[in-house]
Amino acid sequence: MSISANRRTFLLGTAAAATVPMLFHGRPVLAADRDTVTIRMDTDIGNLDPANRTGSTEDNILYAVCQNLARFNPNSLEWSPDAAKSLKQVSDTEIDFELNPGQMFHGGYGEMTAEDIKFSFERFTKTDDKGNKPAYADDFSALDHVEVTGKYTGKIMLKNPAPALWVIGICDGSGAILSKAACDKLGDKISTQLIGSGPYSFKEWKPKEQFVLEANPDYKGPDTPHFKQIVTKIIPEPKTALLAYLADEIALTEVDPTSQDELKKKNAGEVKKIDGIDYQWIGINVEKPPLDNIKVRQAIRYAIDVDAIIAGAYNNTVPRADNLLAPGLLGYWKDTPVYKHDPDKAKALLAEAGQTNISLTFTSLNDATSQAIAQIAQANLAEVGINVTLKPLDSGAYWALGDHDASKDLELTLIPYSSKFDPSFQTQWFLSDQVGVWNWQRWKSPEFDQLHKEAASILDKGEREKKYIRMQQLLDESASCIWITHGVHVFGHDTWFKPAFLPNGINWQLRFYDKA
Repeated sequence: MSISANRRTFLLGTAAAATVPMLFHGRPVLAADRDTVTIRMDTDIGNLDPANRTGSTEDNILYAVCQNLARFNPNSLEWSPDAAKSLKQVSDTEIDFELNPGQMFHGGYGEMTAEDIKFSFERFTKTDDKGNKPAYADDFSALDHVEVTGKYTGKIMLKNPAPALWVIGICDGSGAILSKAACDKLGDKISTQLIGSGPYSFKEWKPKEQFVLEANPDYKGPDTPHFKQIVTKIIPEPKTALLAYLADEIALTEVDPTSQDELKKKNAGEVKKIDGIDYQWIGINVEKPPLDNIKVRQAIRYAIDVDAIIAGAYNNTVPRADNLLAPGLLGYWKDTPVYKHDPDKAKALLAEAGQTNISLTFTSLNDATSQAIAQIAQANLAEVGINVTLKPLDSGAYWALGDHDASKDLELTLIPYSSKFDPSFQTQWFLSDQVGVWNWQRWKSPEFDQLHKEAASILDKGEREKKYIRMQQLLDESASCIWITHGVHVFGHDTWFKPAFLPNGINWQLRFYDKA
């Protein structure tokens, strides 16, 4: 069963019509305004603490407002020193650093020293008063301690080799260097007040509306901010964002892949496309009856028509995913099983499970694409006798499900997660200790946990790949995840403006934004 593209077009159109009158109240971006660039992101700020951030929006802010010891080069995974004057891996378990002197934190919090590096990294290894680890603790799971050897020098000492540390730790959002003095003073307020030493400072935030970054006149690092201000509008709905872009309200936006032709209507615009490595899936809570019965989960997997979702929600503009890791990543499982829509098999499995008249709630974000996916899944499941109630949430309420075990009562959930370039970043969210945080399936596997630990601490790529494939096999056997797509990222930007992106498409390197 499938839903036609016309239904989705209608949903997009009505969502846009409801939002446009609230949005288009500013003036167009003109040449005289080009000391300021106005862009769009789809998700509001959730948590600016690098150790507990929510996703790519915070990553993108951290890249601009904070310094790392090293940072990725523009549009590349190659890295260069940032706050570090020198940075050298002297053995598999030791990285030595020396900071450039005179790098000042925003807000009068003083000069960056090696003590700030020690504080920023070691906080990933500590638990809070309730024994909870930071959400991104796994990024520094190999860290033993940071030894301060001088005001600007130190040694990062590891418990074991950590091949992913540079990509998902030191150079990424988790590697953002915070001011110890600022964190001691602000406490929990660091989730909304970001103090860094980077080329931009975090100037203003109006929740659900916009945030503003302002060029830092005291910045001493290697990169020159090219704008006095970067204004970021929060526009969740892609169609609304497209209209804002065509009306010259914003100079950059990502759009739904189905809108590529619409982008071309802008004379002074360019289109950029990046293949995605993210992962979107339907998660099944394995602790909630009757979903605790694996035959019920298998039945749901056969009932949901992923091909119809790709056609009906995406107009076949994105590829289907059948596993966690995207093609091209270490550990991609090329022989993964492909589950085709089979209502008869689904009904047979439900009969074997002794289950009839099942009613479930399907939780998703409230954007048009997510709702189209949910409606297709709802129709598929009705076909096999499962009644589904849809529960769309705005992004704030949705991502708050990652706090304080708020996800424990979920049943079916459409989940979009962003990826990094090492498979350990993707697999970490399915660990047992992520139940109550980001493991919304609540699936636990001691073997999966052990393989994750082993794969993250060996250097042999072939051995790592075997372990990541086995981990995906365990996920497949659990029938806790129905994979949808790894996506694509399509952007429109003004020709006068030159953005920069990491190759995954979701991480925007705001510090490198420039005039063309």
